[in-house]
Amino acid sequence: MEDEEANRFSARAARYARVGANVGGVAARIAGARLLGGGGASGSRAAALAQALGGLKGPVMKAAQMMASVPGLLPQDYAEELQKLQSEAPPMGAAFVKRRMRAELGADWQSLFAAFDPHPAAAASLGQVHRATAKDGTALACKLQYPDMTSIVEADLRQLEIVFALHRRLNPIIDTREMAKEIGDRVREELDYRREAKHAALYRDILGHVEEVRVPGVRPELSTGRLLTMEWLDGGKLLGFKGAGESSRNRIAKAMFKAWWIPFSRFGVIHGDAHLGNYTVFGTNDQEARGINLLDYGCIRIFTAKFVGGVVDLYEGLLHKDFARTVHAYETWGFRGLTKDLAETLNIWARFIYAPLLDDRVRSVADGVAPAKYGRKEAFNLHQALKKEGPVLVPREFVFMDRAAIGLGSAFLHLDARLNFYQLFHETMGKFSAAALAERQAGALAKAGLPAPV
Repeated sequence: MEDEEANRFSARAARYARVGANVGGVAARIAGARLLGGGGASGSRAAALAQALGGLKGPVMKAAQMMASVPGLLPQDYAEELQKLQSEAPPMGAAFVKRRMRAELGADWQSLFAAFDPHPAAAASLGQVHRATAKDGTALACKLQYPDMTSIVEADLRQLEIVFALHRRLNPIIDTREMAKEIGDRVREELDYRREAKHAALYRDILGHVEEVRVPGVRPELSTGRLLTMEWLDGGKLLGFKGAGESSRNRIAKAMFKAWWIPFSRFGVIHGDAHLGNYTVFGTNDQEARGINLLDYGCIRIFTAKFVGGVVDLYEGLLHKDFARTVHAYETWGFRGLTKDLAETLNIWARFIYAPLLDDRVRSVADGVAPAKYGRKEAFNLHQALKKEGPVLVPREFVFMDRAAIGLGSAFLHLDARLNFYQLFHETMGKFSAAALAERQAGALAKAGLPAPV
């Protein structure tokens, strides 16, 4: 047994060393090409960097995907390559899983379950999920963290610093210092499964009245800091409903909209990891969807009421062409030293992100633009404008807001949903009051045992 654990640690260490060398090597080639004035094939360098980051199949890749979601931060070919990466990790074997479960729940851990499958049902970047059955017959999902993840995350984040530092030197139009801090803090939080259990309880409280959204209940007595046991929610993969009828696809999209905007607009909370794998669809066997299961609560961002007010100000400023209000919104979020031209530059992306919410009619998100080209022109125009008007320091709060918005929009594109997003937004947001949000938020966070945002 000791040899098995030692071998796993050695394999992880060797894999990390290999990826570190790859990242450093690619960084050197990119820097050399830029410093020597050689153009070279940007696409090939992008593919090489993606391959280097993907070699570890862990937290550093999640951070790379976040970078790819920020407009203007990376050239288009780099963003496209990094968005292709999928979080995976080599599964823990059955014998090793049993040892890990014993370490978390004690020698008699098996007696706490009616059944436990030592073979994983799903894998993620920080752990793997096992199906189990509670003593009362409830189907359970047990998320068990891979060993040694704290040191691996710290090592990954150090590799990410290389990429950020290189970017600041070669493409200084966007200052990524605050982004790096935000990504580090959120990824470290994901290691704490007790915190994730509180996040799930928070969402269950917030969305308990929304019948088309299901949040799994947590079993605290079967959970630890590295083991999270929740109810298993049956459902089909979201992409499996691309060919469903329009009413089903629209119902799924509407449920996803509510699952994101209700927590944010009323409690200042967002699910910051809105990729397709964190949703499943429940309904009938003939693909008539009833709603969504919202999964994975490791990456949750809690904002102050003031920040949410900035989102409202930006929306109202764009809707009513009130430029001063859009500037106020950016300043509320933490953008500093904004000139008129720089604020207009930021509005290029804001108008793109908000477009479906500003248009009072039934429409798709892309509204006639081919999905493969959606957002490309806006991202290119933003990048070109920032070259003239930058540099700009991106506030840390912006990172997950933008990533989540892009993830949600991507899901709507896949579903080809047609909704009146303007109407949905106004129904969900209601009449915004920062004081009312702060009061609701304080009560919900206290109930879940979570600290207030700062």
